[in-house]
Amino acid sequence: MNNIFKGLKIIELSSVLAGPAVGMFFAELGATVIKVENSKTNGDVTRTWHLPTENPENVSAYYASVNFNKKVIYLDLSSKKGRKSVYNLIEDADIIITNYKKGAAEKLKMDYPRLSAIKPDLIYAHLTGFGLNSDRPAFDVVLQAEAGFMFMCGEKAGMPVKMPVALIDILAAHHLKEGILVGLIERLKTGKGSFITTSLYEAAIASLANQAANWLMAGHVPQRMGSQHPNIAPYGDVFHTKDDKAVVIACGTQRHFVLLCRYFGIENLCSDERFISNKNRVANRKELNAILDLHFQKKDRDELINELTELQVPIGAIRNMQEVFDNPACQSLILEEALDETHTRRVKTAIFELNHPPE
Repeated sequence: MNNIFKGLKIIELSSVLAGPAVGMFFAELGATVIKVENSKTNGDVTRTWHLPTENPENVSAYYASVNFNKKVIYLDLSSKKGRKSVYNLIEDADIIITNYKKGAAEKLKMDYPRLSAIKPDLIYAHLTGFGLNSDRPAFDVVLQAEAGFMFMCGEKAGMPVKMPVALIDILAAHHLKEGILVGLIERLKTGKGSFITTSLYEAAIASLANQAANWLMAGHVPQRMGSQHPNIAPYGDVFHTKDDKAVVIACGTQRHFVLLCRYFGIENLCSDERFISNKNRVANRKELNAILDLHFQKKDRDELINELTELQVPIGAIRNMQEVFDNPACQSLILEEALDETHTRRVKTAIFELNHPPE
């Protein structure tokens, strides 16, 4: 599967996270990805986004996270020489990835009409912040705010909180990848190229899923409630165990709740009018959690997780990043590469398996 896109040539004119994440996906699967970085600004700005503990002389972990297996060249696209170099690359390219601000592609002469004139079957994938007609600057946290995520995230009495991963960028990258894959299928059928565009804003709104439907259908404005679920209880509720470890429970069905109560020897809760149905449990969540908390504190975390998992009750340990990657299952998801003499590590973005029936 690693070479499924061998022979595909991609020119990446994007920077920061979303666009480069698209390029990395194809690079992981064998495509030749040529990343063009701005020589006037010493390359992609994320090269300098170091943690305080990182050596500023090395490639930043942030940059490494979405720039694997790419050939990097530095060009000044405001110069004729720099533009000519890109035009030469375009002649036998399949896909170009951009995330220019409004008007910038035209100014740099890197717009779709100009490049498709060089390569008519070119797939031009363009990512914007707030749409093609907006020049509003867009970073992930701004989108999390504008699309309602920050309003919903955080504790009930706390301040709005952003997700600690630039998830809107990641989601937008997935949408742009999907568009490119559709463009490739269409090109196989028709021989024609295409202009594919999406925005961080559209990706953010499309990802509101059930929370959007709660508003659109029920007029419910989602409020901050920590990790709890507005429609299900107990779901997303955090409890502490005997050894002072945090776990989260997810009783997505009535059966899960019955099994949980049976495990703790409190089957009477299943017939208690306050908790007899999911709707009632959502309404009386505070009283339910006070009862459950006493029982979670009687068990050590690992014992609790093992036994409830055996009963098929969804439960998870709340782990820090070190604990996450202590899990042997994560090791196969790590990609390593030397970038500018820095040993870099990041996680895969292409994590599916593509198998064929035996001949």
